[in-house]
Amino acid sequence: MLALPRCFTNDLMASDAPVSPAVEFLSLLPQELRQLILQQGWPAYRADQLRNWVYQRLIPAPAEMTTFSVADRGRLAGLLDFAAGKTVRRQTSVDGTEKLLIEWPDRAGGAGAMAETVLIPDDARRTACVSSQVGCPVGCRFCASGMKGLQGNLSAGQIVEQIFWLNTLLKPAGERITNVVFMGMGEPMANYANVMKAIRILHDPGCFNVGARRITVSTVGVPQRIIELAGEELPVNLAISLHAPNEPLRKQLIPWAEHFSLDDILGAAQVYFDRTGREITLEYILLAGVNDRQEHARELARVCKRLRANVNLIYYNEVEGIEFRRPASADVLAFQQTLRAAGVNAHIRKSRGREIDAACGQLRRKHEDAEQEPGAENVERDT
Repeated sequence: MLALPRCFTNDLMASDAPVSPAVEFLSLLPQELRQLILQQGWPAYRADQLRNWVYQRLIPAPAEMTTFSVADRGRLAGLLDFAAGKTVRRQTSVDGTEKLLIEWPDRAGGAGAMAETVLIPDDARRTACVSSQVGCPVGCRFCASGMKGLQGNLSAGQIVEQIFWLNTLLKPAGERITNVVFMGMGEPMANYANVMKAIRILHDPGCFNVGARRITVSTVGVPQRIIELAGEELPVNLAISLHAPNEPLRKQLIPWAEHFSLDDILGAAQVYFDRTGREITLEYILLAGVNDRQEHARELARVCKRLRANVNLIYYNEVEGIEFRRPASADVLAFQQTLRAAGVNAHIRKSRGREIDAACGQLRRKHEDAEQEPGAENVERDT
């Protein structure tokens, strides 16, 4: 059994944290909500009514839930915390990409949790890129998310709430989030219990009804958790953030590579494919002059031969204060051509929202830096 880093115990320690009297509605599975409603002496159908108000009508305010009496609306307000997050910053790209920075009040009275979520429109798809943690423990050298380390895990409700607010943005157009990718701030496998609960809530037909095959969990590679995920009986997509085709370069770019070998990760990915039949996606951020050379492409092709996988090639979005640079388009195309010549299904992911700090952790970092400046004020919207 592989030993997990210490921060993996965080998702098992929730009972030690102060608890608000109000129950977090968006963290409740349907059966949990039904049990709570019955405990209040209400009939079970009240749970369905509540889910309809919140998940279908996108109304989180008990005062507007007119199928309940005035007295019962008052009880609901004290019993359930429906959507506590506040959008403290919103940015809109010329390509339609939207990025929200959401802050939740701290139940102990301190500074609240803050995380990013992104809406990516693409033809008929409306994809949500969600965060699973505040900050990140992985510390990839090229990423803004982990520059200040890990501040904590998001609850299942805080993860689901990101979809709630993105659906609210889409509501005037009569649209909904169709796809969810766990590719925002944090390492989903380090907050496994809350991520899995959130996925089940998002997937439930009475909640947001997102198909399992339209949900992708992205990880730097945690073999034990990947194998657990294979046993969840939810055919979600698994993406592995590889970013290097060999162990020495991987350890240079991703400090967590010291914990889990590439061989163990690929072995767990094979188990996932065998149990679910879902092809693995290898994500590869191209960094100019670091991992985008032809020798790297040939090495990556050899890695891909070890399992059923496709490759997403991603242009690096530069981060102020970090030395890595965006690769030239010619180098990216040549990299893709080398992979394809070796029989690898390789795609180049569209760059979206570059001018609005769409890469992980950039907007949160920008907001926190601005808050530390004398006289700084929150900016609700940048265009």
